[in-house]
Amino acid sequence: MGSQMTHERSRCRNCGFEAPGGDDEWRRIEVPKLGRMTQCPDCESTDIITSR
Repeated sequence: MGSQMTHERSRCRNCGFEAPGGDDEWRRIEVPKLGRMTQCPDCESTDIITSR
């Protein structure tokens, strides 16, 4: 029992939607010149923060 799992939470800074980081609830979009980004399924913002 030496390994400890850390659960990261991601939250939309625009509307407050929250779900586990990397969860299927988040949308993934491809943005030219920026690459793959996470998008909020509620307000479509890409201003997402992740915390432990």
